[in-house]
Amino acid sequence: MKNFKVQSRALLATITYAALSLSNAYAGPEDYEFQLVSAEVKQGPTEVSVRLVNKQSGEPVADAVIFTTRMDMAPEGMEMMTTPVEEVPTTQPGTYKFKTNLSMEGGWRFQLAAKVQGEGETVKGEVVVKATP
Repeated sequence: MKNFKVQSRALLATITYAALSLSNAYAGPEDYEFQLVSAEVKQGPTEVSVRLVNKQSGEPVADAVIFTTRMDMAPEGMEMMTTPVEEVPTTQPGTYKFKTNLSMEGGWRFQLAAKVQGEGETVKGEVVVKATP
């Protein structure tokens, strides 16, 4: 009887571990989120930093490949007002830094798309940056 209980507990532990492993294996693009490091930046030539976070673990995602960016003034009703965005190096894992020129004060929508290692689908997101004088 004692041997049966030990085997049952071992089997239960194995099943639990397998279930937890499978839940992590099936993470999807909705399990990631872009977050602004600072919601306000100076108007004009500036840098915008975002963090890519795994929402399940709360951990930053390093080594993602950001391949699409768009900065526009959609929050102010001027979606056609865009500005170029250039990625610049950063030393913080999971943080991605971009150089841009926010020519007008107000809200700027920053859209991003990234490939995350081990994730089959593209991770997309957007944040709103406020340019102040």
